[in-house]
Amino acid sequence: MLPFFRKKRHLTPEEDQRIIAAIRKAEERTSGEVRVFVESKNPMVDPVDRATEIFHLLKMHETHHRNGVLIYVAVKHRELAIYGDEGIHQMVGSDFWHREVQTMLGHFKKNEMVDGVIHCIRDIGEVLAEKFPFIPGEDKNELPDDIIFGH
Repeated sequence: MLPFFRKKRHLTPEEDQRIIAAIRKAEERTSGEVRVFVESKNPMVDPVDRATEIFHLLKMHETHHRNGVLIYVAVKHRELAIYGDEGIHQMVGSDFWHREVQTMLGHFKKNEMVDGVIHCIRDIGEVLAEKFPFIPGEDKNELPDDIIFGH
């Protein structure tokens, strides 16, 4: 566990495993990295600002191809954001992230948070595989696949 985050469960163990499995599957075909951060409340005003802060605290900007993506969820505040590093952002642009947020919000409104996150992970994995395909012998899993839980 990272020293600046407390481990607080916001998901069941089964939901954890479903999300982790989706991350691993998405990363099989790409050098890109996907992480999920879940906390109760966003301590900032803007969820994008919080996602940006966490992205850098987790050192996700240090991936070789700058193709890390963070999915941020504040459960009680019902907020979310997606932050993609400059390598992937240059390839897909703001419209892609906006569509993914809207897709997740649609799931969240139906009380399907985990399904929304998994759907988003799959879509991000597809675009990462297209833009940053896995290169055998060269690529490695640069970041852990576990979910990070905040306050």
